[in-house]
Amino acid sequence: MTPLHRLIVTCATVLALGGSAQADPSRWQAEWSRTDFNRSSVEFAEILSGGPPKDGIPAIDAPEFLPAADETRLSAREPVLTYAPEGAPARAYPVRYLMWHEIVNDVVAGRPIAVTFCPLCNTGMVFDATINGVAHSFGVSGKLRHSDMIMYDRATESWWQQATATAIVGQMMGMQLTQLPAWMESWERFRAEHPDGLVMDEPDAPRRYGSNPYAAYDTSDRPFLYRGEDPPHGIHPLARVVRVGDRAWPLDRLREAGALREGGVVLTWRAGQASALDSREIGAGREVGNVRVTDTQGRPAVHDIPFAFAFHAFHPEGRWMLGE
Repeated sequence: MTPLHRLIVTCATVLALGGSAQADPSRWQAEWSRTDFNRSSVEFAEILSGGPPKDGIPAIDAPEFLPAADETRLSAREPVLTYAPEGAPARAYPVRYLMWHEIVNDVVAGRPIAVTFCPLCNTGMVFDATINGVAHSFGVSGKLRHSDMIMYDRATESWWQQATATAIVGQMMGMQLTQLPAWMESWERFRAEHPDGLVMDEPDAPRRYGSNPYAAYDTSDRPFLYRGEDPPHGIHPLARVVRVGDRAWPLDRLREAGALREGGVVLTWRAGQASALDSREIGAGREVGNVRVTDTQGRPAVHDIPFAFAFHAFHPEGRWMLGE
């Protein structure tokens, strides 16, 4: 049974159990003895098991890197999550690894960062992992809310919503991580723009790196373990959007225009990147293109490219940039 099939079975089981049983935090105490469930900013009924237990999806700590010129396993159109801080070589985190680990705890130019990817929401985001001057590392809780990964910090085992970078349960409740400028692009484009860059090496774990365990997910009718509203304006729940703050540009609109200059940012689209959530082989996925977002001075702007349902779930009052 593939991971996707196991997820389908888990989805059916969770829905059969009903929300009230899942809403009782006493069910989680044995696994989460250090989590303060008296502090929560969300309804526990919204939190569901994604299937794996705590750390069942193992985060990567202290990843190893190699020069981009020495990497031979990635295909040209495969997506990587790029982080390019000033004063340090750009780093590429291949989605073929993030797909199976979801969090990479790294230190770049002296800054602790958390590199994250939730396949069910297509949210690839990099955060400053320093909280009140203290460096933190994160793990995968195995829990989902609105289909989005819930992370946990290892110091207090508070739960953090990846899509909003906010602690929602535990001692850290209400704290916010700072999202850093990072972007999805093809491996070919990373190599062209950062010939002296570094790429994360393959983890030493028994995974089928390069394969997509969620084949055909982004052309499904409905997202898994999501019970919320569909997006407005007739936008398909699994359509990609470019999110900047609380605004969302439909990717189809940007793709048709090629470039948009609106609301103090500049968005561009160029072909060459495969969808990681389409075909069984990541590098063979259908075209989704390379998106860049900058401010009007050309500096990278914080953004991500979630599915439309995820933007609507976490930014219900958000603005849809439809071009009227």
